[in-house]
Amino acid sequence: MISQTVPAPTASKAPAIARAAAALRLLGRSEAPLGVQAIARELGLVPSTCLYVLRALVAEELVAFDADTKRYSLDAGVLTLARAWLRRDQFNDLAQGPLDRLAREFGITTLGVQLFGLDRIIVTAMSQSGQNFQLSTQVGSRFPALVSATGRCIAAFGGYRMNDLRPRFDALRWDEAPSWEEWLAQVEEARDTGIGVDAGHYIAGVTVIAAPVWKGGRDAARAPSHALVAIGIGAAMRSELPRIKDALKGAARSLGDQLAG
Repeated sequence: MISQTVPAPTASKAPAIARAAAALRLLGRSEAPLGVQAIARELGLVPSTCLYVLRALVAEELVAFDADTKRYSLDAGVLTLARAWLRRDQFNDLAQGPLDRLAREFGITTLGVQLFGLDRIIVTAMSQSGQNFQLSTQVGSRFPALVSATGRCIAAFGGYRMNDLRPRFDALRWDEAPSWEEWLAQVEEARDTGIGVDAGHYIAGVTVIAAPVWKGGRDAARAPSHALVAIGIGAAMRSELPRIKDALKGAARSLGDQLAG
């Protein structure tokens, strides 16, 4: 499983909304229902404040409460929101076919992700090859924007200043962290080649490749809105790496043209 984090609530002009969103993300990540104390501790909230947030989410049918166990879990109301968004988001419908094809052809895991500036990336589509050993994550998983291969693409094509990138880079967690200088060189390589590569830095032994997607084609004045990502065991991918890069770039370019049309 590809690791992910659920951020705690941060300073916001609407703190109640930030706390509710953090609670929903935590419950979505948890494999079992959670009690108030556990949720409050994980999110750094006062239990009484946490209870207030949870009761509001229960009233909106986004969270379910089990009166016997006194624990909370996601409720079906979140599906209504998710389905409404998926119906409107053309990227996922168009990306699924290429993701399935690439996963089958190369025996890898492929993802479609949406980029949110320097804040985060969210997995919105996924395909797996069906092989016995494969890496996976879940649709809806959130990751720091600059992490792994997608982060190289964001830094390369987002038009950001080094002063904006360095603090966020320093906060990233890697299995085998590159130095700042190494990472900048990799960002420059992504800018030159049009594709980002993380060879075992984010997850040891795993290679991640990302191709940015621009609606209507690459535009130096605009940051990409999405990316296609390929993930596999580094040793197994090595001989096919040039072909995977070309195929991923071609799929991203075609997808951008379709989104524009």
